[in-house]
Amino acid sequence: MDTDVAIIGAGPAGLALACALEGSGHAVTLFERAPAHALAEPAFDGREIALTHRSQAILSRLGAWGRIPAAETAPLREAKVVNGASPLALRFAPGEGAEPLGRLVPNHLIRRALFEAAAAGASRLVAGRAVEGLALSPQGARLRLDGGEEVAARLVVAADSRFSEARRWAGIGAAMLDFGKTMIVARVAHDLPHGGVATEWFAHGQTVAILPLAGDVASVVLTVAPGTARRLMAMTPEAFGAEVTRRYGRRLGEMRLVGTRHAYPLVATYAHRFAAARFALAGDAAVGMHPVTAHGFNFGLSGAEALAAQLRAAADPGDAAALARYGSAHRRATLPLFLATNAVARLYTDDRAPARLARAALIGAGAALGPVRRAIVARLMDAPPAAARAGA
Repeated sequence: MDTDVAIIGAGPAGLALACALEGSGHAVTLFERAPAHALAEPAFDGREIALTHRSQAILSRLGAWGRIPAAETAPLREAKVVNGASPLALRFAPGEGAEPLGRLVPNHLIRRALFEAAAAGASRLVAGRAVEGLALSPQGARLRLDGGEEVAARLVVAADSRFSEARRWAGIGAAMLDFGKTMIVARVAHDLPHGGVATEWFAHGQTVAILPLAGDVASVVLTVAPGTARRLMAMTPEAFGAEVTRRYGRRLGEMRLVGTRHAYPLVATYAHRFAAARFALAGDAAVGMHPVTAHGFNFGLSGAEALAAQLRAAADPGDAAALARYGSAHRRATLPLFLATNAVARLYTDDRAPARLARAALIGAGAALGPVRRAIVARLMDAPPAAARAGA
């Protein structure tokens, strides 16, 4: 079962990389511990992904975008940041008549579309098998599968989550920031229209995000202490809807749970390096973002495309110079926003008085600084700054 490129993890980043390497001349094999049927029809996991225009273009090039039903996506027309009870809000919107900031797409549908695109190509999938060991050398790599079988590869790419075992086997450390919070995501129906506006409301002891979906439905994201999260997850659907209505201050009227609830620990990770001998990191194994700026998934797609571009240009996919170029480019693209996102997340989840005053000052200043907001809008859209206009 030897291969040129062995990808550990058939999540979005691993599947995107396999699709991007189609026609490269490199034999690609994906290794995934989950069974094939779970990849072909992934279960709803509560996560709604804000895809930038660049990410939509990447998915289109990979043959996946057209496999996602348009009716299941929703335009993100504006983003708004609210601090406590302050009447001020920091608003981000494209210019009049411009394209939306991005589109919200259910994570499980993106995964299914990428799986279908990869299955239509020449890459090989080994599902239901766990990788249990890794050996790297300048000459090549070897994977050990459960049951003891070994696989030789010229390059191994780890795309096995922000808690990557393969990253540790390769001797690569990672900066990890545990925010000590749990994120609960769920779909709710509501009485008042959301207008396509995403809201991030930072209040005492909690963060409430509302992501607008099709119709009068939104994805609510509650970031709370772990004990509170356990209590919320144990509530009846009716009690949970009433609790979300109360926590969001009835801004959208009554809210009713219309799907399952899902809880995720809030941990950000950043690998110390993205490449080693015959080894590279992709997706969350390289950069696991706090979701407040909605760029983690988008970085996973752009990183897969960047890595594939280097591998396609190299006769040997494990070429050290090609991997170094990928690592350098991906670090330049991700590190500034990773650091800024963590700083924002720490500031906005700090309930001490100095932090609350700083938040109010930043929102007040941001509301008056058009160039700053236009730059942020451009980043959200993955568009040149001149193409974006921020609302008042």
